[in-house]
Amino acid sequence: MPLHSRTAPHWRIATRRFFARPTGWLLTLMILWWVLLATFYLFPQIDLAVAHAFFEEAVCGQAVEQGRVCGSFPYGAETVFVVIRRILFYLPSLTAIYILYRLIANLQHHGATYSPRKTRDYSIALIAFLIGPYVLVNLILKQISNRPRPYETDLFGGGEAFVPAGDFQGACVGNCSFISGEAAGAGWLACLIVLLPKPLRPVLGPPLIAVSLVSPALRTSFGGHYFSDVTLGWLSSLVIYAGVAACFEMSQRRGKQNSQTNL
Repeated sequence: MPLHSRTAPHWRIATRRFFARPTGWLLTLMILWWVLLATFYLFPQIDLAVAHAFFEEAVCGQAVEQGRVCGSFPYGAETVFVVIRRILFYLPSLTAIYILYRLIANLQHHGATYSPRKTRDYSIALIAFLIGPYVLVNLILKQISNRPRPYETDLFGGGEAFVPAGDFQGACVGNCSFISGEAAGAGWLACLIVLLPKPLRPVLGPPLIAVSLVSPALRTSFGGHYFSDVTLGWLSSLVIYAGVAACFEMSQRRGKQNSQTNL
């Protein structure tokens, strides 16, 4: 029997074991996030090319200084897209409220009707939502990243200079472009696949991911964020979700060890 045929099953088993735990996903997603950030930083033309695809240049008026780029992102003026964006803007918060309701309802059960698994899963989802899209993205990164949004830069009709992803030397002073809060909320929605019953994941999982990608796509087409902003924003929630799940797993292991020791 060839050597590779004997060793292949061991690699598959090791891979399954690695991704069977949140720590495996955390490590993989975190490395992917930093690799993408480095890629966008070193190749800013990726962001510029995507933004240019949605930008429609127009003739400037006489009062505008010579050399100024004029134009707009026309998709941002389409009513149907604006309405969809508004719905998706509130969807993560409404979903989090519903999960909180389910958590409270589960905590009110006792004995056989109480599900520790539901308490753990709902708690992970809610904590990941607070830490990721709310605290890390909206309260921290968007306030200190200093990156102007596409429509604010001089390349797309604004007045500020373009800075690549990860460069905190821009002119924005608050609610900046890096990274996208709406994309982070959408990424959190994609993580909720783990709350679905396993038989339903192949059926409901793809539509859920598709819906979670609509919001980042709209923010890019509106000129509200660069492609790197929405990509890293969406992925950041997956990193945070895996991190919270890994912390819960380690806490449960310590609890089991302590209980065995006390016995």
